[in-house]
Amino acid sequence: MRVLFGMILGALLTITAAFVHDTWATGPSATTGSGTGPLTQRNMVNWDVVDDNWRSVRQRASETWTTLSHKISS
Repeated sequence: MRVLFGMILGALLTITAAFVHDTWATGPSATTGSGTGPLTQRNMVNWDVVDDNWRSVRQRASETWTTLSHKISS
């Protein structure tokens, strides 16, 4: 049980750290000072893709739960 809790906690901490980094990285871009142009920071995670994947996971879980509850009740 502790291992499962540790894995879930680790995944949540990793996702939170990536989200915080990406939120702070979207500030104004800094210049390099060497005349090579602006230095931009890219996001570590494409949050639009994460949102789409999360929606599909929730939809599949809902469909599976509905199917299981119908099987149990009949």
